[in-house]
Amino acid sequence: MLDRFYLIIDGTQWLPRVLPLGVKFCQLRIKDKSEDEIRSQVREAKQLCDKAGAVLVVNDHWQAAYDANVGYVHLGQEDLKTADFRALRSAGIYYGISTHDEAELDTALALDPEYVALGPIYNSTSKEMHWQPQGLETLKKWRERTNKHLVAIGGITLERASDVFSAGADSIATISDVTTATNPEHRTAQWLEASKNW
Repeated sequence: MLDRFYLIIDGTQWLPRVLPLGVKFCQLRIKDKSEDEIRSQVREAKQLCDKAGAVLVVNDHWQAAYDANVGYVHLGQEDLKTADFRALRSAGIYYGISTHDEAELDTALALDPEYVALGPIYNSTSKEMHWQPQGLETLKKWRERTNKHLVAIGGITLERASDVFSAGADSIATISDVTTATNPEHRTAQWLEASKNW
């Protein structure tokens, strides 16, 4: 089961900082690294998460996740053409899929994912976005369309979390609100404390 607080990190260096605080669901989102480095980080992240009793999600690199026996992968729309869904299902690996509009939602739902991510809800500073913010009204509409676990992402701060959950999100994925905070550990602890009331 996905946690309400879904932290996204860009490398294993974050895990010793956030796992002891109680993070139970996190995504390893590595960009611009060699295949060897990616595989090394995936293996290390799995060991650290297993030891902490946390669920690891590997972004994009489904083959590395498959080889390391990671339980979850997260796939962007561009990954759907190359991912071997039969292999993932056979290995018992769950997958979530990014979506940004109605057509992408239809595509994702046809693949029967464990969860669907919708974004950006607000303007995002974590990555260059080609889509306009979806807003809470779109989130509400998508909640009506599917009973799949719905992950909201994009520009969501802790202060906005209650509104996002009220609009229908099951989980909130956050990157910059934690990783660019003055004190990331303190910000993570604030998210975890608030999540007890969601």
